[in-house]
Amino acid sequence: MHLPMILAIAGGIAVGVLAGFLLSRQIGARHLDGAKAQAEKILREGVQEAEQVKREKLGEARDEIYKLRQDAERDIKERRSELQRTERRIEQKEENYDKKLEKISIREEDLKNRQASLDEKLHEVEEIRKEEVSKLEEVANMSMEEARDLLLKEIEEDAQHVIGLRLKEIEEKAKREAERKSREIIVTAVQRCAVEHTSDVAVSTVPLPSDEMKGRIIGREGRNIRAFESLTGVDLIVDDTPEAVTLSSFDPVRREVARLSLERLILDGRIHPARIEELIEKATREVEEQILEAGEEALLETGVKHMSNDLVKTIGQLKLRYSYGQNALKHSLEVSHLSGIMAAELGVDEEIARRAGLLHDIGKAVDHKIEGPHALIGADLAKRFNESPVVINAIASHHEDVEQKSIYDIIVAAADAISASRPGARRESLDAYVRRLEKLEELANSFNGVNKAFAIQAGREVRVVVASNITDQGVIHKLAWDIARKIEGEMKYPGQIKVTVTKEIRSVEYAK
Repeated sequence: MHLPMILAIAGGIAVGVLAGFLLSRQIGARHLDGAKAQAEKILREGVQEAEQVKREKLGEARDEIYKLRQDAERDIKERRSELQRTERRIEQKEENYDKKLEKISIREEDLKNRQASLDEKLHEVEEIRKEEVSKLEEVANMSMEEARDLLLKEIEEDAQHVIGLRLKEIEEKAKREAERKSREIIVTAVQRCAVEHTSDVAVSTVPLPSDEMKGRIIGREGRNIRAFESLTGVDLIVDDTPEAVTLSSFDPVRREVARLSLERLILDGRIHPARIEELIEKATREVEEQILEAGEEALLETGVKHMSNDLVKTIGQLKLRYSYGQNALKHSLEVSHLSGIMAAELGVDEEIARRAGLLHDIGKAVDHKIEGPHALIGADLAKRFNESPVVINAIASHHEDVEQKSIYDIIVAAADAISASRPGARRESLDAYVRRLEKLEELANSFNGVNKAFAIQAGREVRVVVASNITDQGVIHKLAWDIARKIEGEMKYPGQIKVTVTKEIRSVEYAK
């Protein structure tokens, strides 16, 4: 290609590039100016819009503030109104209180005046009474005390007569209605139930093969007897009794453990503290087993079910307890059978009656450990082992320590009396027997009008002789009733005591 042509092309290109550059610069300048104008326009519109929003928000804020101010003013106005109403109520109450106080003051003053008037009238009445009494004493020729005593004596004599006749009538009626049925029930129960009884005391005697054994029991410097007594809690008495020693304790279970272990020690011949402890532990286990077996046998014999194991053991302990020579477990079994028979005759629940009868003397198993009557102790034990309230009250009331509430209470008390009072059931010491007779005569002689009193029939009857000037049958019957009630309240005895009141008339003549 020719150089001039190349140069011409290059020049043309250069001119085109320059022309394009200049043209694009002019276009860019125009675009920039437009963008600036657009931006200024948007900015102005934004400022105007922001001003508009600001004015609207300020208006809304003013409206809200105004509304809140109105609400606050309304609330303040309501509270002021409430305070004013409260103040008015308080003022009204104060006015009412003032009026009431004023009325009370007026009433107090009126009462004082009335009291003064009454005192004055009472004084006048007392003066008039004294004058009348003085005039009556002058007319009757006796003092007021003498007249009162005379009147009371007459009233008392009339009352004694009426009460005595009424008591006799009530008792005769009750006997007519109840004697036949009660005799039938009791005789039936006694005929169908008989339990063997044995006797025992608070000490046990253990025979020895020879008196030489006493020294071995005591041991060197008394170590064997000290070990035996400390382990058993029983007093071992070694005295001059030939070929025998005595065990003394109020706890029948401990006494039985001591008796059994001592007999085995004597048979074994090896008497020393270690052997003593070994045999006592073995005897304790055996006695506990015997007690549990005795309790379970008692439940089987009476048909009583679902009883606490601890209560069964306590029943078994009655096997080793005696009262007036009567075995407590045998007595409880007899009372249980009697109670069941009576309940059947009366048409009530036999099982409840037998259960209450079996448990009625349960307190005797632990009365050497706990203070109080055995009936209440037994009721507390039964309550502790979840017995029913009917059974608990029957236990507590069988000696009338608490009020009898149900037919079962009466049944158990009657069965207990029958078991204890029948011939041969119990025995008592000579001293206690003599004291009982003396107490009977003393109680009977303490009544006015009694000349002499004699306890007869081994203390089962007291014969009372009254003064010959007492002629009213009602008074004599009332005297017998009073003596019987006093014996019931102040004495303890098995069975019943008959009170017979008679009037003695003597006529003395001499043959010459």
